[in-house]
Amino acid sequence: MEDIKEVELLLDSEKTLQKIKRMAFQIYENNFSEKKLVIAGINGEGFSLAEKIVEHLRVITDKEIFLAKIGLDKRAESQPDIQIECDEIDTFRKKTVVIVDDVLNTGRTVAYSLRPFLSIPLKKIQVAVLVDRDYLLYPIHADYVGYSLSTTLNDHVKVVLSDEKELGVYLY
Repeated sequence: MEDIKEVELLLDSEKTLQKIKRMAFQIYENNFSEKKLVIAGINGEGFSLAEKIVEHLRVITDKEIFLAKIGLDKRAESQPDIQIECDEIDTFRKKTVVIVDDVLNTGRTVAYSLRPFLSIPLKKIQVAVLVDRDYLLYPIHADYVGYSLSTTLNDHVKVVLSDEKELGVYLY
């Protein structure tokens, strides 16, 4: 018989949105002198998190905020082609880019997502994650963390942001 773990709600909808709002304020405060910001979300729930952060930033500042989507396969062993979807072609040049993902576990996904930005002259790159599990295998750390969590390697953290009825952070 398969070992079935119970689902534990770590952050309900209200607490999740509160963490996201706090992250948006931190991003704003740490980039107060910037005229423009680029928020680049990794496809899936990372991009949903980026959209929510941008919504909050647009309420608290009149800075120009660009939203970009980083397309990659989180399960793939290697990443031959990483796409960046953004409306403006020159969006990233000499700007601060905040890469956003839902969960930071080993750091592999964020490390891969950096590759397309390494050939662009940026002002700086920052990382924002809703949940930091702290099992880093790559030299990646998050500048903005909504929730730090110590778990076992067998635990699974699921962030749901794209479904309003299920919105929250879950532990399996």
